[in-house]
Amino acid sequence: MTSATSPRAAPTLHERITGDIESRILSGEWPPGARIPFEHELSARYGCSRMTVNKALTELARSGLIERRRKVGSFVTHSPARSALLEIPEIKAEVDALGEPYRYEILSRRRRRPARADARLLEGHEGAEVLDLTVRHWAGERPFCLEERLINLGASPEAAAESFAELPPGPWLLRRAPWTNAEHRIRARGADPRRAGLLKVAPGSPLLTVERRTWSGRTPVTYVQITYPGDRQELVARFSPGQRGATPGSTAA
Repeated sequence: MTSATSPRAAPTLHERITGDIESRILSGEWPPGARIPFEHELSARYGCSRMTVNKALTELARSGLIERRRKVGSFVTHSPARSALLEIPEIKAEVDALGEPYRYEILSRRRRRPARADARLLEGHEGAEVLDLTVRHWAGERPFCLEERLINLGASPEAAAESFAELPPGPWLLRRAPWTNAEHRIRARGADPRRAGLLKVAPGSPLLTVERRTWSGRTPVTYVQITYPGDRQELVARFSPGQRGATPGSTAA
């Protein structure tokens, strides 16, 4: 009996180059301002023509990930701490764009059986264990945001043994458990005593919370709640008359 599913076509060379560069940018390996290798360097690395490399770089420039400067080269774009909430933002890139030194710390890490509430947070979850993480991200001497994340170990079993010492959970998951669908929710709330202490703000201060769920096909990958001090953030949307959708962003003040 033959399978009804046809094999997936292999990516073209320019698609491979585009994907490799995009992955390095989104993971934070190439931060804002980093120079992309020159066309002749990429051509030698991939064993292809400069025309193929040029096509890949042109696509990346159109998507806004890189900026091409004549006679100078291509560079990862600087985003003034503005992350499109319809994308998966990289927190390190947001902090780098502020010109502040970035660091993060794992405050808690617990592997456990899913609680009843997890079924709502990880829609489609079928009972595998979860990894429960709390991570604090810093911009210089002040907390930038708090990351509270559940990872479905059924979708990413290798996360159970990962220390996240080299990469924080977000970019680590982007590399190892690619998502196909995502849902975002934006909420305003007052700081409870626990989050106020972790973010070093007064209890009751305004907080901006971005909740995100991702799936790979129908399998939930992760649920994360990222909380920012509200007085350091703003939502930005740019659109034109008659445009149905807009791309909002979160900008650090």
